[in-house]
Amino acid sequence: MAAIDVFGVGNALVDIQTQVADQVLTDLGIEKGIMTLVDEEQQAGVLGKLDGSPLHRCAGGSAANTIVALAELGASTAYVGKVGNDEIGAFFLNDMRDLGIGIDVTPAASSTGTCAVLITGDAQRTMLTHLGASATLTEEDIDPALIESAKYVYIEGYLLTGETTKAAAYRAMDLAKQAGVKVALTASDPFLVNMIRDEIWDLVQGPVDLFFCNEEEAKSLTNETDPIQCAAKIHKHAENVALTLGNKGSLIMHGGEAYPVEGVDVKAIDTTGAGDMYAGALMYGITNGMGWQQAGHLASHAAARIVSQMGARLERKFTPEEVAEFAEMS
Repeated sequence: MAAIDVFGVGNALVDIQTQVADQVLTDLGIEKGIMTLVDEEQQAGVLGKLDGSPLHRCAGGSAANTIVALAELGASTAYVGKVGNDEIGAFFLNDMRDLGIGIDVTPAASSTGTCAVLITGDAQRTMLTHLGASATLTEEDIDPALIESAKYVYIEGYLLTGETTKAAAYRAMDLAKQAGVKVALTASDPFLVNMIRDEIWDLVQGPVDLFFCNEEEAKSLTNETDPIQCAAKIHKHAENVALTLGNKGSLIMHGGEAYPVEGVDVKAIDTTGAGDMYAGALMYGITNGMGWQQAGHLASHAAARIVSQMGARLERKFTPEEVAEFAEMS
């Protein structure tokens, strides 16, 4: 089997994005700026209230967004996530395959999961997630041959909240370790870190080679208040750490060294997928010959582009010449 750069495992969701006024969130009784799990009926009710608003649809979910970022930069990728045997599931598979992403899953009996992304004027995104078929991913869906062919396996932390999806995540990590393949894990969300802090620490101390987190997640995980101390504490256990700091940039820890990466000054319109894009661009760099700081610069610029537009897909993609410039940076 041909080698791939990154194999992603995640919740396969179709993102449905729209801009809303703050009053819409108030009327829906939704807490702003966080991800809330809803059932199919609740999701239908929310989407019904958005009738008439311009909606944008694309294959999504945290790990899927990262794999898309990798593919659009030119990486060889594959992904596994569960969709339903319905129109929206077929849309997800076709959307991923059109980008050259390897994906081959047996559809589930339940409906495909969706994530309503409500973006307010201050660029904050409030997410309502109906997991649907994505919650039925099991360890049987993990292909050992794909794991063995990858340089990295990328796991989204959201998988750790479900019994079968957690088993799939652990199966992927176990197979990766057996094959000498690197494991990357993203913390996914501060609420997740607060809920399963000990488990995430066990993974950081165990199979995880590269840990992605933002400032709030890092502080929650380590009980430190200074981002540098957070990163250093995690780096005692994880070989590599990438801690994002919003518009202040990011901090990468590798080989006992700290690599601060500058932020890029842009007007934020929508923060959806910024962390996912950062992770994808960083992993593209380190699997395609860049040094960690070079990859960090690319990731920082990619995240800046994504927050300056609507949605989690780059409207202005990086040209090969632009990517090459980052590879040449000292």
